Amino acid sequence: MSIIPPPAPEPVPSVRDLLAFYREAGVDCALGEAAMDRLAEQPLPAPAMRERAAAAPLPPAAGLRPGTAPGAAMPAAPEAAIASAREAARTAPTLEALRALLAEFDGCGLKATATRLVFADGNPQARVMFVGEAPGRDEDLSGLPFVGRSGKLLDLMLRAIGLDRTTAYIANVIPWRPPGNRDPSPQETQICLPFIKRQIELVDPDVLVCLGKPSSQAILELKDGIMRTRGRWRDYHTGTRTIRAMATFHPAYLLRQPIYKRMTWLDLRAIAKALHETAAPS
Repeated sequence: MSIIPPPAPEPVPSVRDLLAFYREAGVDCALGEAAMDRLAEQPLPAPAMRERAAAAPLPPAAGLRPGTAPGAAMPAAPEAAIASAREAARTAPTLEALRALLAEFDGCGLKATATRLVFADGNPQARVMFVGEAPGRDEDLSGLPFVGRSGKLLDLMLRAIGLDRTTAYIANVIPWRPPGNRDPSPQETQICLPFIKRQIELVDPDVLVCLGKPSSQAILELKDGIMRTRGRWRDYHTGTRTIRAMATFHPAYLLRQPIYKRMTWLDLRAIAKALHETAAPS
């Protein structure tokens, strides 16, 4: 009777082999199942923590400039960052100034994990503005919104109604890429919201298009999903004028669900018609 030898064990991959595998698989950020603030210091043992707390003053809240009067009541860090963002955004007289303020703003933790600020692309004098949710990996590397696969589809969508990046303005609610392309948290969205609202005011388009559910819910304050809200005209008030606004599908969603491209084409035709109707007389 012959005995079949057991199969030889597979070799254990080296760290270099694992890193190469992760890189080919598109993994570019290590995430756990639970949210973790990797920028925060690790907690000290109880005695050391008490000694440190007694000796050191409390740090300023995120997003606030130093110089707050001692003893003044301060909100929690997220509320302080939102208030700071509103104050900073209000002071920007131009798009260039707004971009500079965002580059210096430290109230949103996404800035620390992103490679570049992704502010905008296109023509600031355009009559139509498209707003997505947040940059992805390609946008983070280039510093421009919508340059990956979804950006190429957006270019085709623009071309279908006679537009391109010289006749449209493109931005995102969130100007920094969330780690691993995760969804921005509600707090992160609220912190960044004053900046994109000021950006809309400064561009002052005739037509505002929100791409996808997160953008439409943040900017237009819609509660329903994109299926029920797309294709309908709404009023967006800037404080000085009212802009016609519409929600439609995000190009990234259309890449996953191409069946909805027909609905998007109807939305694009409505946008083109609105631009024609609001065109200044020659």
